[in-house]
Amino acid sequence: MEMHKTGRRRLASLLLLLLSSLQLPLRGAGYLQERKNYIVHLRPRDGGGSVEEWHRSFLPQAAAGPDSAADGGDEGPRIIYSYTDVFTGFAARLTDEEADAVRATDGCARLYPEVFLPLATTRSPGFLGLHLGNDGFWSRSGFGRGVVIGILDTGILPSHPSFGDDGIQPPPKGWNGTCEFKAVAAGNGGCNNKIIGARAFGSAAVNSTAPPVDDAGHGTHTASTAAGNFVENANVRGNADGTASGMAPHAHLAVYKVCTRSRCSIMDIIAGLDAAVRDGVDVLSFSIGAYSGTQFNYDPIAIAAFKAMERGIFVSCAAGNAGPDPGTVGNGAPWMLTVAAGTMDRAIRTNVRLGNGEEFHGESLFQPSNNSAAGPLPLVYPGADGFDASRDCSVLRGSEVAGKVVLCESRGLSGRVEAGQTVAAYGGAGMVVMNRAADGYTTFADAHVLPASHISYDAGSRILAYLNSTPNATASIEFRGTVIGSYPSPAVTFFSSRGPSKASPGILKPDITGPGMNILAAWAPSDSHTEFADGGAGLSFFVESGTSMSTPHLSGIAALLKSLHPDWSPAAIKSAMMTTSDAVDRTGLPIKDEQYRHATFYAMGAGYVNPALAFDPGLVYDLAADDYIPYLCGLGLGDDGVTEIAHRPVACAGLRSITEAELNYPSLVVNLLSQPITVNRTVTNVGKPNSVYTAVVDMPKDVSVTVQPPTLRFTELKEKQSFTVTVRWAGQPNVAGAEGNLKWVSDDYIVRSPLLIPAKGD
Repeated sequence: MEMHKTGRRRLASLLLLLLSSLQLPLRGAGYLQERKNYIVHLRPRDGGGSVEEWHRSFLPQAAAGPDSAADGGDEGPRIIYSYTDVFTGFAARLTDEEADAVRATDGCARLYPEVFLPLATTRSPGFLGLHLGNDGFWSRSGFGRGVVIGILDTGILPSHPSFGDDGIQPPPKGWNGTCEFKAVAAGNGGCNNKIIGARAFGSAAVNSTAPPVDDAGHGTHTASTAAGNFVENANVRGNADGTASGMAPHAHLAVYKVCTRSRCSIMDIIAGLDAAVRDGVDVLSFSIGAYSGTQFNYDPIAIAAFKAMERGIFVSCAAGNAGPDPGTVGNGAPWMLTVAAGTMDRAIRTNVRLGNGEEFHGESLFQPSNNSAAGPLPLVYPGADGFDASRDCSVLRGSEVAGKVVLCESRGLSGRVEAGQTVAAYGGAGMVVMNRAADGYTTFADAHVLPASHISYDAGSRILAYLNSTPNATASIEFRGTVIGSYPSPAVTFFSSRGPSKASPGILKPDITGPGMNILAAWAPSDSHTEFADGGAGLSFFVESGTSMSTPHLSGIAALLKSLHPDWSPAAIKSAMMTTSDAVDRTGLPIKDEQYRHATFYAMGAGYVNPALAFDPGLVYDLAADDYIPYLCGLGLGDDGVTEIAHRPVACAGLRSITEAELNYPSLVVNLLSQPITVNRTVTNVGKPNSVYTAVVDMPKDVSVTVQPPTLRFTELKEKQSFTVTVRWAGQPNVAGAEGNLKWVSDDYIVRSPLLIPAKGD
């Protein structure tokens, strides 16, 4: 019996030793439950004291003890972030039982489970009218001198020449940012007068040897697009050669690494926003996917951006890459600029010449130095009858494609390079990628591994017709290099997310379009680019597409405007860009979408940005933070919902709520039924002291618009004038809706606002 007891003691000792070695907590069954990450959203508090202690008071007692910062062993601290500046609350690791307890605690608004959001140039400055010279807007703005742009992304490659600090002033007074480039080898860059702050958060910090360093390329690309310094002879394997720079080449950069190569944690994003506001950035650039259709008080990014806007920070966000379906736009809060993606007039051209003499334009970064054509060679389509393969070339047979040019259907936003790799692996000599019907005329200049050309759906349909007309079809791929002046330009890309915003359909979203197609900018080496024989190790610049690329263009332009007009509010800067944007292309025709049809306001917002006009817009539609409160009450969010966004108690009953159409926004969306609708607007004179503006309305004949007064007279700068706009059907209501413009026209300015009557059912 005694030996039996001794054996049990030894067994217990061994179990304790094993548990100790595994670092498993032994203080209750709750500690064996799986812990999940949450953002805990709190209601504003009345008292003072330590924010961290207040946050800890919401945790169950066992989790809130003095050793709770480390009681999870390898799981790390229970409170991950205490947000202090843009969000009322904290991020924590909680079991299901603990989450229920926190949720039931007085003062807790709600818990958000951790979600992960996706990551959503040499030509673009010139295409946008930004030219070097002593009398241009670019030089007058000091190239963004003194303005700090915060980039939330995958980090940055500090050694890249785009981030040199020649000609850039020291950081502005009051800058509070920090630099975490401690692990960067000597001589490989770090913080300087260009990069004045760099931090990494959460999993983005864990997965890198030097936390803020970019190992994906995306963050380096977006940072250099917004504020890269001048770099001569920038190109990708000889293509798109020229002097590269960002929109605001002398602005400062503060980098917040909140994303890994493939995803971005919402907890880390809010922590990055919190730090950026605390550090003192002037502009926030956010090229990350977003909640689409989520009510604003359930959207942590919208809530955090409201506080940033209230602090005078301009927030520029990607509309998303979920187009062309309607209602897909994200980042739709009216206090953020929501940016769509458009094309430019540059193409990296590869043409497809058929055996019957027909020729079609396409694009590819694969451009042999001798520009010799590939072919003519037999042309085949794996989607044809009798082929044991897939039409997108994901599955092929070598006997069917070896030595031939292979026609492959596009997979949409991705997979084109991988299709070429498959074609090459099975002995194919060339590839033609044809768009799906929904993709229209949007073509990508990809770094293919073999002679290739990405062509439109229309061209692909005609090539298919040729294939069906002859058993001996042939094709050549001809390399034309970089071509300037491609038409039509600009146009809206197929992938750019469309309005209306589901969260607030009465506010036009996206707001504006910028260059987002085949954008050349700085790049960080990444093993994700297997198309290059050297793994892309020598790649200093690269071409990328997406609203991720259009967003930093607008962020940089906002920095230029902030440098020229430091007293302008974020709403004034947004208004200046929207009301001076182009609704017509370079030939004077209406901007087209990916199908080469007239682009709607739900596709392009107000229009394509024109920074040379935005710096002097004449009039602006301004908004302060308090002006959004009646609008939020009008959305029906209730006192609690508006309080959560405003970060302070709000009682909607004590306010005059307004409709979405009544918010003093630079665009007008009027849900017109049978009865006339009248909305108010107020403009502020930022042009010339003595000026007279006349209202000019451009709408279809079945819509009647009356503006009162029809003339605005200003005698001084910063003077405000109000007017009303009454919209009615001139005949029977049109279920298809209508689009047009309200313009205030003076001798020196045209201030244009889109006027949209949504189709019935939108």
